[in-house]
Amino acid sequence: MNKENQRKLETLLKRVASVRDFEICSFKIKTNQNPIAIEIIIKKTNEDDISLDDCALFNSPASEEIENSNLLNCSYVLEISSQGVSDELTSERDFKTFKGFPVNVELNQKNSKIKFLNGLLYEKSKDYLAINIKGKIKKIPLDEVLKISLCTLKD
Repeated sequence: MNKENQRKLETLLKRVASVRDFEICSFKIKTNQNPIAIEIIIKKTNEDDISLDDCALFNSPASEEIENSNLLNCSYVLEISSQGVSDELTSERDFKTFKGFPVNVELNQKNSKIKFLNGLLYEKSKDYLAINIKGKIKKIPLDEVLKISLCTLKD
């Protein structure tokens, strides 16, 4: 399958997704497999979790669109899945869900010689991130935080 047809197919499937309030996060066609595999990762536009039913709901119209497009003239396997859970905490929902979990905080080193802090996620406000490090709460200004990820605690 040439690149132009891949782009056309992806555009068609993005339209199918948007009608159903989904967004395509990743679109890959693996032509080195027999039959070829079309892998699509979707998420909901309202940021809700994707269920197995959601993937199934998108599968039928996506298959129909592929068949009707006549862009593929070979057999294929269509795989619809979700993004899964990321280790990086970004949304307010993430911070509420993972309160008390071990996190690794990567710091901007302009104000500190420390690059990483490990502790238990305590709280995130609009101004700071608080983590529990061995029983002591450390407040870190958000402008010093580069990244917050789930991890395992290091002794």
